[in-house]
Amino acid sequence: MSVKEPYSSEWKDRVRTRIRRSDGVIALVSSNSLNSSGQKWEIECAKEERKPIRGIWAYTSDRTNLVGVNTTVWNDANITAFIDSL
Repeated sequence: MSVKEPYSSEWKDRVRTRIRRSDGVIALVSSNSLNSSGQKWEIECAKEERKPIRGIWAYTSDRTNLVGVNTTVWNDANITAFIDSL
């Protein structure tokens, strides 16, 4: 799928099914996240499905914050702690 094409309902159904089956969601966050309609939809979907969400900053020099997403640095301890909390 091209990033310039709108997201189909089939894609959204597949993503929602996967989120429902998940214990939690890890979102890679960067300044690009602010304009990513797909990522925004996935995060909203996870919230609707009441799944825990952990944001992980994708780059050391980029500390973009997304409203409603607790974001932290990328390291084994942070990712392990989130997974262990599920």
